[in-house]
Amino acid sequence: MSAETPIFAPAPTGLRLDRMAIAAGQQIASLLPLIALVVAWEGLARAHILSTFLLPPLSSVLERIWEDAASGDLLFNLGSTLYRAMAGFVIAAVLGVGLGIVMTRNAVVRWFFDPIVSVAFPMPKIAFLPVFMLWLGLYDTSKITMVVFNAIFPVITATIAAAEGVDGYLLWSARSLGASDRQLLREIILPAAAPQILTGLQVALPISLIVEVVIEMLMGGTGLGGSMIAASRFADSPGVFAGIIEIAIAGLALVKGISIVRRHLLVWHQEAEDPTTV
Repeated sequence: MSAETPIFAPAPTGLRLDRMAIAAGQQIASLLPLIALVVAWEGLARAHILSTFLLPPLSSVLERIWEDAASGDLLFNLGSTLYRAMAGFVIAAVLGVGLGIVMTRNAVVRWFFDPIVSVAFPMPKIAFLPVFMLWLGLYDTSKITMVVFNAIFPVITATIAAAEGVDGYLLWSARSLGASDRQLLREIILPAAAPQILTGLQVALPISLIVEVVIEMLMGGTGLGGSMIAASRFADSPGVFAGIIEIAIAGLALVKGISIVRRHLLVWHQEAEDPTTV
């Protein structure tokens, strides 16, 4: 091998183009079911197989979304929903990770909270909405608290499982080198548990949005859920379906966003590496 020959030669241009074409084809193929659904929706509505009240044409729904965006109603309602959902999610993330870590490090705290988490996690917590309405009123405080109450349990359980799953040899080795409890937590436990904790956060984020929309539907007021209920009361079918599309896009954006955050935070982790090819 001559000195001028690089050890790792770049892939030929043709091979790179083939890979790009394959990736583009996969992206297009993944959109085909959605395209088929959109075409079927518009076709069924235009063929009057169902009445336009039961299924308005997609073009009418998109026109309604455009009108809401132009008037500012869409931005206001979307901002209200996302503000409450994200506020509740952030609070649930901080409290859930903190409580989960403390429960794995302190036997008394674990003894006290473990039965509460075990009972509350599987139960339908939306049943507590009337209680929160009585205690906290009908405005943002009760809605955010309800989001926290629903989103915190996946974070707690994921954090406990992640912290308890840290390799004991790592902890033993760090202790043998004189690491303090704070150093163990900061340099061993949290980095090792980060992938599973982030998985818990990925579960909690869509729960936060779902719960917030449901609360808005039940309590009314501003937000995407509230606007859908208001539209249904006036038999405004395009308004109801517009809300569904808006919520779907908002949820997709949140899920994609936290996936991007996960990749950046775990850039050092094995899951962030590209799969090897032969």
